[in-house]
Amino acid sequence: MLQTVSEWLWWERLWLPVNVSWSDLEDSEGRIYAKGSHLFSALPCALCMLLVRYLFERYLATPLADVWGIKDRLRLTVEPSPLLENYFCNQAKAPSQADVRSLCKKTSWSERRIQVWFRRRRNQDRPGLRKRFCEASWRCMFYMFAFIYGVVALYDKPWLYDLREVWAGFPKQSMLPSQYWYYILEMGFYVSLLLSLSFDVKRKDFKEQVIHHTATLTLLSFSWISNYIRIGTLVMAVHDCSDILLEGAKVFNYATWHRTANGMFVVFTVVFMVSRIIIFPFWLIHCTWVYPLDHYPPFFGYYFFNVMLMVLQLLHIYWAFLISRMVYKFIFSTLDGDDRSDEEEEDSDPPSDKRQSHLNGSGIRGRANGH
Repeated sequence: MLQTVSEWLWWERLWLPVNVSWSDLEDSEGRIYAKGSHLFSALPCALCMLLVRYLFERYLATPLADVWGIKDRLRLTVEPSPLLENYFCNQAKAPSQADVRSLCKKTSWSERRIQVWFRRRRNQDRPGLRKRFCEASWRCMFYMFAFIYGVVALYDKPWLYDLREVWAGFPKQSMLPSQYWYYILEMGFYVSLLLSLSFDVKRKDFKEQVIHHTATLTLLSFSWISNYIRIGTLVMAVHDCSDILLEGAKVFNYATWHRTANGMFVVFTVVFMVSRIIIFPFWLIHCTWVYPLDHYPPFFGYYFFNVMLMVLQLLHIYWAFLISRMVYKFIFSTLDGDDRSDEEEEDSDPPSDKRQSHLNGSGIRGRANGH
């Protein structure tokens, strides 16, 4: 059975054009071709990425946060309540109004006191400002390194300037060492992001992030095995150029360098719209839909690769909507951080509950620390 599955999985018509077989892509005469077994290197690379990230955040980003005076907001602790804790962990983190009234009867607390308890409890599970700063610093550093590496690897390649050269001699295109390391580094990074999603800062577009990372890894894996390496490197470079600016804007925003952050955000918006809404669909996707037909008839891999690119483009449109909304706030009101972030809620008691707060031990000093 396993042999049958393997035969279907590596059926040549899934991965290669008509009249091309795996034997045609055997290494010979100094030409080296991409192989599926190379992709196993992405897992140890991902583990190394996690280690490098840990060292970077601890010994570079954290001291930098100290220099810039980035501190976590002091949070008010919740009153001990096994009943509310059980509800929070097992039922809902944000109870409905009907549930609040029901909990009031069981605890003899006021509705306001119940609501404040849940706000504070939710804030306890949210990452602090320093964690957000360290994560953004790590991503900014990686995207900058990856983009610079991509430019160095691509600047002298003819397919960077003439997209028809992407398919010249396809699929018998020898793999270059720079392409190998570019792929392995990018795949290792995205695998590390998937492995760390559970303890990274959770954003409102968490599901979209999972879809994006999965689609990216699927695209990279398929393009590697099918020798779509040239177009794959171009796709990676187009994505990395705007991500540097986004993460950099976050870093300076957390450091309260607001003018610098706002300037970087404006530049990021322009670069994102140009690279992901114009260049990606009208140059790169056009390159993968139209130009290959001049060299070979469509096969499964042709359709699969283009469908996955369209999935990425749909995510780009979704994020363009979020960015446009942030630009609107930036121009007409106030931009407070990242619209995708699960922001902290105000956890201090309202004036009407001052007496209750004092009895609960939070008092004026506690409210001041909460801010």
